[in-house]
Amino acid sequence: MQQNIVHIALVVKDYDEAIDFYVNKLQFELIEDTYQPEQDKRWVVVAPPNSRGVTLLLARASKPEQVDFIGNQAGGRVFLFLNTDDFWRDYERMKSIGIEFVRDPKEQDYGTVAVFKELYGNLWDLLQLNPNHPIAKRQQ
Repeated sequence: MQQNIVHIALVVKDYDEAIDFYVNKLQFELIEDTYQPEQDKRWVVVAPPNSRGVTLLLARASKPEQVDFIGNQAGGRVFLFLNTDDFWRDYERMKSIGIEFVRDPKEQDYGTVAVFKELYGNLWDLLQLNPNHPIAKRQQ
């Protein structure tokens, strides 16, 4: 059997500002942006550059009860983990364009990590896993 998680839905306030952040600041690829008239919403999918894994579905809050989750999808915990092939390159570039890091870089047993906020406040780990980490081995 082979199964994959394809998308993770990320509740956003506005499609275009979310696309701007993920594509222009984080340098993600815009995979799809399709209007769905029957539901009056867009199907917006982004992914890190050269990624072959999970994508993000940028889902605009469409009900009042969804608005409370914008920027707090994990209750204040780190929500998503962006692994890179060059931590310091990406960290310095992200800092230079004003992305806020709430935890400074740190060397851990598993690799190098720092925590940043995305445009709505969700926390992300920027990390570079050590080559012997089980996830890094799966990606080789």
